[in-house]
Amino acid sequence: MDHTPRKGPLAGVRVLELAGLAPGPFAGMMLADHGAEVLRVERVAAVAAAGDRPRRDVMDRGKRTVGLDLKSPEGVAAFKELAAHADVVIEVFRPGVAERLGIGPDDLHAVNPRLVYGRMTGWGQDGPLAPTAGHDIDYIAISGVLSMLGRAGEKPTPPINILGDFAGGGLMLAYGVLLALIERERTGAGRVVDAAMVDGAATLFAMFYHGVQSGFWGPRGTNLLDTGSPVYDTYETADGRYMAVGALEPQFWAQLVSLMGLTDLPDREDRADWPALRERLTEAFRSRTRAEWEAVFDGTDACVSPVLDMAEAPDHPHNRARGTFVEVGGVRQPAPAPRLLGVPGPDLSPATRLADLSSWGLPDGTAAKLREAGVLA
Repeated sequence: MDHTPRKGPLAGVRVLELAGLAPGPFAGMMLADHGAEVLRVERVAAVAAAGDRPRRDVMDRGKRTVGLDLKSPEGVAAFKELAAHADVVIEVFRPGVAERLGIGPDDLHAVNPRLVYGRMTGWGQDGPLAPTAGHDIDYIAISGVLSMLGRAGEKPTPPINILGDFAGGGLMLAYGVLLALIERERTGAGRVVDAAMVDGAATLFAMFYHGVQSGFWGPRGTNLLDTGSPVYDTYETADGRYMAVGALEPQFWAQLVSLMGLTDLPDREDRADWPALRERLTEAFRSRTRAEWEAVFDGTDACVSPVLDMAEAPDHPHNRARGTFVEVGGVRQPAPAPRLLGVPGPDLSPATRLADLSSWGLPDGTAAKLREAGVLA
């Protein structure tokens, strides 16, 4: 197999990623995107069924994958051998499951004291809800975040699973892993990272918690940035598409008004006039197609942009110029972010199966015996 060294700021960092739902693989993708060598450990049956063909899942790009039976003593022993040669483990089970399998933090630190053990859960490793099931919507609900999302007079609207799973979960876990790796350079010891989506989602809304307590931020859908104000909202066009308006500052608003040819508008600074101003903008935007409005606002400081769907976004001239999207294994997907200027581009190949584990400390003979026993795929 190809042992070409990976490129990027995390080159040389080895990560064992225990297979799980989206937040764990997303954290692993963030690390792999920047050069980490990520080995994804799945169930034997899943790997055997998939065969040796590359995976097309975007969040598995740049990784390699093996199947390992962690319910067998042989599988656990093999995982510990891999962990002895790793820098990071990403674990996504409910609290206590890894310990029952024999691959919890204490088990692995016994064989590798320098290991960073990243734990991803919704509720966290402790607290009354820790042992219970949940999903993104539940985590952002008790963090207070969900109560702030949606239009005035309507029920809270979950923003798919971005805030809990990906931002509050996977991204925070990747950040925590990096913190622990930096600390390890000073102390020489590994660390357990407890990444809870409730905690992460709450942290993302730090500014708004202060805003509510200070009186700056009011009820859902009544504020400057949550569709309360007509100068920060979306408007339907003549062809049933939408334009996004973010003309907050007076100079940007002046450009919008001029380019749209609007006069005698209600006062945007007076909240009592917001409904009337929204009505004027709604009527105006419906007078032309989205493409026509794009031409009007292109290259200006009016802070007006087309609302592109997922198929359109990669072809926008700005996204094409920056290479914001790439194609890997025939699948169009976002390129790694953020960018470290001057650093060589990362390996974005689709995830592949790993047949040779000798570089991870598992001799070929041992691997062959585990395959024969059905413990390793």
